[in-house]
Amino acid sequence: MQIYMVGGAVRDTLLGLKVADRDWVVVGSTPEELAALGYLPVGKDFPVFLHPDTREEYALARTERKTARGYHGFEVHAAPDVTLEQDLARRDLTINSIAASARIPGGAGLFDPDFENLIDPYNGKQDIQAKVLRHVTDAFREDPVRILRVARFAARFAHFSVAPDTLQLMRDMVAHGEVDALVPERVWQELARGLMEATPSRMFEVLRECGALQKLLPEVAKLWGVPQRADYHPEVDTGIHLMMVLDMAARLGAPLPVRFACLTHDLGKGTTPADILPRHIGHEERSAQLLKGVCERLRVPVECREIADVVAREHGNIHRSSEFGAAALVRLLERCDAFRKPQRFADILLACECDARGRLGLEESRYPQRARLMGTLAAAQSVVTSVIAGEAQAAGLDGKKIGEMVHNARVAAVAASQEAPA
Repeated sequence: MQIYMVGGAVRDTLLGLKVADRDWVVVGSTPEELAALGYLPVGKDFPVFLHPDTREEYALARTERKTARGYHGFEVHAAPDVTLEQDLARRDLTINSIAASARIPGGAGLFDPDFENLIDPYNGKQDIQAKVLRHVTDAFREDPVRILRVARFAARFAHFSVAPDTLQLMRDMVAHGEVDALVPERVWQELARGLMEATPSRMFEVLRECGALQKLLPEVAKLWGVPQRADYHPEVDTGIHLMMVLDMAARLGAPLPVRFACLTHDLGKGTTPADILPRHIGHEERSAQLLKGVCERLRVPVECREIADVVAREHGNIHRSSEFGAAALVRLLERCDAFRKPQRFADILLACECDARGRLGLEESRYPQRARLMGTLAAAQSVVTSVIAGEAQAAGLDGKKIGEMVHNARVAAVAASQEAPA
């Protein structure tokens, strides 16, 4: 039995990055032997085990053979005669197909990698040095998820390029319909991970370049070539603006729901009628309708859906909120459900800031609407609704009238805060 560290842990070590998870491959063994040594089986589709002490994953060396279209159409073969090179050959990118021999530093049965003895049959170390994302073998075409993974790695390692032959292979896979067989849950999983990378725009640029974006997110793909409003740097079209917004969200450390809202807030601009370009009148409602279809198709989590819907409908009003009086501000807070969900409202404002600063020349600008509206919310929250409700009920008033009284009290509180000296 031989043990090797493989995959991302080796890659990130060579890149000088922090290693989050260590994965190991076991050559020349069987499930029975690992179980006898105390390893715990966890794999469903292929033999993967957890180390009895470290709980790190140890997988038996295996090969895979394509049996049907899509992500699940594979036959897995794991046996003692599968070599390390065969196992590495089934991996996606050369930078992920490097192994380090394991050594036992002490007598506790724990392993450490020996980086002076790398096994690199597909020149992954060379591609790391050249900053290239390159497929290992032509077996890459057998798994359409790898298209998404390449795009996600491009978002993580923005200074890496995609090898021309790999990009052409991805285009061929799209043309042959492999992307159409992807299950929604896996598409969302990879998109979500890509959105959380350091440069999420790169993911969508790569997907667009290979043709996969048009298949997976046609609503987003349509934004390229659509002009922005004349006062929003018309030389930058809506697709480019979207990429700047996503990278601003990453720069500001936004959570996933905010980044998804940034991705989808302007979908309606891709369907703007020609006679109202470039004003994009009514694009907010169109964006919300298109967003609904995207969320249903990809089975997007509820938290992401809800924030994205509010941002799509209200980002224009939030941008213009400095022009609003107290009554309009309270109505905006109510539409955003800010009184019940103040933290979500803060995330909505962060998404709007990303939109405002994701423009040429405005990257370093302030977005005063965010602090101002949080202050407005605080002023409105100072109203003690229970007192108003109690007095109204004592007077025999119904729920609708109580709601009106609470609303009016909040408007008065906001108006008073606006009149107060800074």
